[in-house]
Amino acid sequence: MTNGVLDEVYQRLQQTGPERDGWLSNHAPMAAEALVRHGHGDRVHAWIDGYADRLSERPRGIQRISAGQWREPLGDPVRTGDWLTFFDRQLTERPWREVLIEWWPRLLPGVAAGATHGVIRVGHAVRALLDSEQDGEATPARVAELGAGLGYWAARWQPLAPAGKGPYRSTDPRSALDAVPRVPHQRSGIRTRLAQLADLPGWPESAGAVPGDGGSGVPDRLAAIVEAAVLRYGTHGHGNPVMLVHAATAPSAIARVLPVLPPALWEPSVQAAWAATAAVTSAYSPADARAMPDRGATDPAELMARGLHDQDSHGIKFIDTALDVHRRTGEQAVLDVATYANELITRG
Repeated sequence: MTNGVLDEVYQRLQQTGPERDGWLSNHAPMAAEALVRHGHGDRVHAWIDGYADRLSERPRGIQRISAGQWREPLGDPVRTGDWLTFFDRQLTERPWREVLIEWWPRLLPGVAAGATHGVIRVGHAVRALLDSEQDGEATPARVAELGAGLGYWAARWQPLAPAGKGPYRSTDPRSALDAVPRVPHQRSGIRTRLAQLADLPGWPESAGAVPGDGGSGVPDRLAAIVEAAVLRYGTHGHGNPVMLVHAATAPSAIARVLPVLPPALWEPSVQAAWAATAAVTSAYSPADARAMPDRGATDPAELMARGLHDQDSHGIKFIDTALDVHRRTGEQAVLDVATYANELITRG
């Protein structure tokens, strides 16, 4: 992605806010990165034109946040403008990798921020930065987009109910997801649902039992969590087609950041990825599985074109994650689930 289209998009969106209407995330930078990556740069500006009525102005700051006094405003959405300015300043003064590595362990415990959109936006930005570095150096527009993602994450920082300390028996990720208990009241927004985790029987054990073989490397364990979340959408996505997307896209975002992180941060990262996936699963899974309709094999080359045609940002981002999984596994079922997910989402 070195043709400059993505940088144009980031510059176009630079003065837009991370949210609208007090809570709904700005998906344009994330979806645009996915569209450009998969060969649709010639149509990405038109897609943003169609998204324009869901964009708001970048919020203004209230009071400067200093590098030594960040704890108090962490998780305060009223300070969103201050956090955006803070990371603009940090990334002007220091290399982006240095800033990311310093802030990753601070932000990771609040992985639920903005319904996990904080970490998801950071994951897209880091992938774009790594792409640009392959052909030279990180472009200013991509560095600024990383700052916007970090600022949003810090402003909406939201910890989950803590995992238990175990030791718990690890299982394969799909079995582990099926064992996650559902929150009892599923008629409110994500903050109300996640608040129920603190009193949910079985949550500490589920969140603490990070699945996968402990002898496997963290990248493989994380990839297996993403794959399991994608495939489980095929039988449970009907419970909430939009929100259950994040059970896959949140750990996928963490996987995209992993190559930049020192090994000491890998294990906390896979733990946070699992906690995010388990939390979204608990909050939105339906009581019963439902067989996915058989629509025939899906061609990976056509999948993102379908997402672009249907215009929905969540469909685009789920397809993006599914294509990553398919590239690793070659599993046809992953593509079929992505097709089904896009249909569910656009059908409303």
